Amino acid sequence: MPLPFAISNRLAGFTATLGLAVALLPAPTMAQTPASATSAAARATMPLLAAWGGPHGGVPAFDKVRVADFKPALEAAMAENLTEINAIASNPAAPTFENTIAAMERSGQTLTRVSAIYDIWSSTLNDPAFAAVETEMAPKLAAFYDQITQNAALFKRIEAVYNAPATKKLTVEQQRLTEVQYKQFVRAGAKLDATAKARVSEINQQLAGLFTKFSQNVLADEANQVLVLETAQDLAGLPASLVDAAKTTATIRNSGVGVITNTRSSIDPFLTYSTQRPLREKAWRMFTNRGDNGGAHDNNAIITQILQLRAERAKLLGYATHAHLRLDNTMAKTPEAAMDLMLKVWQPAVAREHEEVADMLALAKKEGAPANFKIEPWDYRYYAEKVRKARYDLDQNEVKQYLQLDKMREGMFWVAGELFNFAFVPVTDVPVYHPDVKVWQVNDKATGQQIGLWYFDPYARAGKNSGAWMNAYRNQERMDGKAVTTIVSNNSNFVKGKPGEPVLISWTDATTLFHEFGHALHGLSSNVTYPTLSGTSVVRDYVEFPSQVLENWLATPEVLSKYALHYQTGKPIPQALVDRINKASSFNEGFATTEFLASALIDMKLHLAGAQKIDPDKFERETLAGLGMPHELVMRHRTPQFTHVFSSDGYSAGYYSYLWSVVLAADAFSAFTEAGGPYDKAVAARLRNHVFTVGNTVDPAAGYRAFRGRDPKIDALMKQRGFPLAAAKAAPGKASSGGKGKATRKRK
Repeated sequence: MPLPFAISNRLAGFTATLGLAVALLPAPTMAQTPASATSAAARATMPLLAAWGGPHGGVPAFDKVRVADFKPALEAAMAENLTEINAIASNPAAPTFENTIAAMERSGQTLTRVSAIYDIWSSTLNDPAFAAVETEMAPKLAAFYDQITQNAALFKRIEAVYNAPATKKLTVEQQRLTEVQYKQFVRAGAKLDATAKARVSEINQQLAGLFTKFSQNVLADEANQVLVLETAQDLAGLPASLVDAAKTTATIRNSGVGVITNTRSSIDPFLTYSTQRPLREKAWRMFTNRGDNGGAHDNNAIITQILQLRAERAKLLGYATHAHLRLDNTMAKTPEAAMDLMLKVWQPAVAREHEEVADMLALAKKEGAPANFKIEPWDYRYYAEKVRKARYDLDQNEVKQYLQLDKMREGMFWVAGELFNFAFVPVTDVPVYHPDVKVWQVNDKATGQQIGLWYFDPYARAGKNSGAWMNAYRNQERMDGKAVTTIVSNNSNFVKGKPGEPVLISWTDATTLFHEFGHALHGLSSNVTYPTLSGTSVVRDYVEFPSQVLENWLATPEVLSKYALHYQTGKPIPQALVDRINKASSFNEGFATTEFLASALIDMKLHLAGAQKIDPDKFERETLAGLGMPHELVMRHRTPQFTHVFSSDGYSAGYYSYLWSVVLAADAFSAFTEAGGPYDKAVAARLRNHVFTVGNTVDPAAGYRAFRGRDPKIDALMKQRGFPLAAAKAAPGKASSGGKGKATRKRK
């Protein structure tokens, strides 16, 4: 059953979007529906309410989904769930693990099925009809979940089990589940008095509506704003794949000779290759001002309200700020620990960025730029690419010829076979929600036993959130002796080119593909009993670790030689080009690290500001100035479009977690390099057994120590990014924590 403190997050948009917008609730589970189930008549008229039937242990009936059914289906499922919860709360028998904690795990099955599909429509098919339903239902869902977490009789039973001496005799996983459930209820306000509970519920409902509006505003700016290229000269410098995509979009929109859409997958390559500086500036401003243009889709007032409400809720729950509330059940434990790590990396990153700009200016002036020429934010990617080519003889367009989307996907499958013993078999016997979506059955290579299903939704389209993320439609579990396999998905926003031609992706895009696949493997590897502890349901600053670490396998010779094949000749990428890629591996890390940390630091500082009323644009501008933010770049996610943080509570005061996790990931990969190499069987087995399979059944810090034999060190990260090690000698990971993450994981 979906549970607690972020119970209000899910409502906010149910997942919005890792990467991608997020909720901290467990993914759907498929245990037997209780006797209190919704009536057969309701199920007959609304397929959304039905148990998932068909092959593979049951699959979502996407072909029967009607937007008009979402509201009545959610309402019926909520009513059913409340009946189940009230039965648990009013049970006259003394509270035990079985009749309280396990009973809660069995409840809410209809709602978790409905909400899984609701999440998909919210993040991938969000048209005006669905948006209207989402706007109405978000506050209602928030109120519903508060009815559970604020149920005094239910919490009394949970607390009794948590404190009972008999609980110490339960299995380790049962004790962990009891602790997680208890602490989540406390964090949601279960111990507050009636007045405070009522106010928390009001806040949660208000936030749910604001989160939904924020997300819809960003979607609107992405859908409605485009850069129209009027002449052939406007296409100058662009790679063929982007030209093809721009021309296709122009044909669809009947506008210009090309159209650049307002998503990162289109804007970043345009900024990298367009020789038309005024157009680069237009594209940059269009993208960085999403949600910040005034009018109906401006998000600044919404952000101010969200921050005020979060601060008030944190106070009611007994925390100094929202940041302290959010980090209470993480590895970092405190905002101060997270800030310490970020600031240790910030100065080396900014120093490297200054060096990068100096190199760009030197090249620009060599090419004839005037003496007073300055690198502006819309110039950074363009001149960085020129420096990369001049210094390393490395042209990203040349690399791109070898990175076909389908081949990179096959490479990921091969890595999963080597490290996790998984085999991926395409299937066509399940319905999908869009023709772009393809499905694979995942089996154990040795036994042939089915592990789960993997859905892949790779392309951008109207109504789909930008970025990349992973979802779990159904979590693995084995309650009551019934093995339930997982269903996971990866979602991207690659731009289609000409029909029938392979989609070529950048090295960065390929890295993102591996990153999100790491989340999927985390879910697929799960081997636990209870769904609340399953898969990616771990703390926020640990959940990115499995995905970050998998990025390292893209550059291994085994993957590149077999799957980095030229899209025309089929020949593998030349070793000389691979050598140049490796030589340039830390190139531009000043830019990449600084733009990320700027967003993470703003996120944390916004939520450490407490009750003060924030003007988002002013706060962003003044805080970045105080940090010494370089003029030549902008935050990776500016505040008015920061969906990680403002379309749910998901990554709020938690965007730092990518850095925390990448420290773990860099340190973990060094365990392979110190042993027999990236495919060392013994190290891979330890990684599976102590990280990927255990979900939230163990403390993450203890799990990491069991894998690595020690706490993580920051050395490997600093080496990877080419930063001086003396600049940062602290490492995260020593604090322990409970709690859970969520089923949607979003790319940074």
